[in-house]
Order: sequence, then structure tokens, then C-alpha cells
Amino acid sequence: MNISRILLCIGLGGAMLVQAEENSLAARVQRLEDQEEIRMLLVDYGRSLDARDFVKYSSLFAKDGEWTGGFGTAKGPAAIKAMMDKEIGATPAPRPNSTYHLLTNFAIDVHGDTGTVWSRWAFVVTTKENTPSILYGGHYDDIVVREDGHWKFKKRVASNDIPHLENPAPKK
Repeated sequence: MNISRILLCIGLGGAMLVQAEENSLAARVQRLEDQEEIRMLLVDYGRSLDARDFVKYSSLFAKDGEWTGGFGTAKGPAAIKAMMDKEIGATPAPRPNSTYHLLTNFAIDVHGDTGTVWSRWAFVVTTKENTPSILYGGHYDDIVVREDGHWKFKKRVASNDIPHLENPAPKK
């Protein structure tokens, strides 16, 4: 057996060991726990957005977290809160539950202390006939990060699919 074959076998053995570690019970349980915490991050995002609780909402972002969407771009929890206060309003909606977001199709991919998420959103309003109507629909592309032991948004990009709008450009 020549040296090339020996090195190849050693390399393959190392790769198999890494694969075994990634598939260990502890690693699989950790990945499921991470996915569940990220799923709750997404749910808390929708709840705090619909309640216009922008203190809670902005706390879901990392210290250098960024939100980009139809309102522009803001970076950091304080700037995100200020943008939401300005664009949506700091006071509760006039009629509770008169508008709300549907958040669905969570595709969560975790790798250690970072991950990506893709999901859909729909914005529902109450019509004059007191029935629900979807006003907008779109999707989120997220990068999430574990910060101080909890999952936060590192970058959240909200894109409109219906009606289609070009990718939002940051406000200058």
C-alpha cells in the first residue's frame, strides 16, 4: 500500500468520524431544540408585531441585527424600534385584531450557532363587511444567530410577492 492510499484512508476515516459526531443523539437533540427555539422566535415576532409591542419586537434582533423591507433598512434593536414606531405607530391598533399577520412554511436550517430560515407571510385586514382579506403576501429570508444563549435575527429581509415589489433598497 503506498502512502497516497494510506492518507486517503486516514482522510476518509476522519470524515466518517465527523459525520458520526454530527449524527450523534446529542447533536440531533440539540438541533431539534435549536429549531424549536427559532420557531418560537418567529412566532414571537408575529405576536409582537401585531400587538405593536416594538420593545419586544426589537429585542428579537441581535445587537447588530438588521431588518430590510418596504420601510427601508434599520440596523440594531434601537433603530429597528424607531423605524417601526415611525412607520406603523407606537399606539395599539384602534380595534384589537383588526389586522394580523399569518406566518407559515418555516424552513429552518441550523449549523452550530448560526442558521437560515425561509418562511411565508400574509397581512390580513378586516373589510368593511367585517370579513378577513389578505392585503399583501410575501416571504422572509433570515439569518439567525445564537447571541447570549438565545436565538436572534441577524438579518431579516421581508419581500413582497403579492403585489410584487422590487427588492427593497435601503433608504439613504
